[in-house]
Amino acid sequence: MAGPEDVTGTLYGLGVGPGDPDLLTVKAARLLRACPVVAYPAPDQGESLARRIAAPHLPGGQVEIAIRMELSPARFPAPEVYDDAASKIAAHLAAGRDVAVLCLGDPLLYGSFMYLFARLAGSHVVEIVPGVASPTAAAAALGLPLAARDDALAVIPAQLPDERIAACLAASDTSAIIKLGRHFARVRALLDTLGLAGSAHYIAHATMADQQILPLATIEPASVPYFSLIIVRRPGAAASAVLR
Repeated sequence: MAGPEDVTGTLYGLGVGPGDPDLLTVKAARLLRACPVVAYPAPDQGESLARRIAAPHLPGGQVEIAIRMELSPARFPAPEVYDDAASKIAAHLAAGRDVAVLCLGDPLLYGSFMYLFARLAGSHVVEIVPGVASPTAAAAALGLPLAARDDALAVIPAQLPDERIAACLAASDTSAIIKLGRHFARVRALLDTLGLAGSAHYIAHATMADQQILPLATIEPASVPYFSLIIVRRPGAAASAVLR
């Protein structure tokens, strides 16, 4: 007797990486060419960054589902938007069509795909294809080893309160403070207070055409985009000695 996997489509969560289309994995690119339906997150107005990254790998003629939502912290993740998107995707899966859902970076590291995964994994076949995450892409662009030997590595969302960021920094040898945006000035002030500003490295839009690597002290806070991060390596980290 045929099981669900024999009669329904497969849902693929594809990590498209941080920005450079060449950083898609071979597997993700192959699935993008093969899936008849492609879904992706998008702002309420304008272009989807995830789709723009994947565009060179799309053959054309696919059904596209733009999952549009207001991306402000107060509205994200919007349950009704993901409920609607899951319903549309489920209809295609039930009809036997595979669906590729694009996700910036890696699907399960702060990835938008996890909200669809939570709604659909219980009733549909799901496969997740990892992607290059922004901390590793930033480290490569900076030429900065993240961790060596027994170093501890932390990934810290910038919207956390100062005391939590400080605790994470204290407990780790290397930290990537991500999603800077409007939190940059506060994070820079905290690093100054902790005496870590000299060990901090800023990068915006890593691997994209408009990538910027700037000294922390020269940055105008109003210019800092959401897709920016700071890598902090504490003095004494094993990774600090790698290039000496």
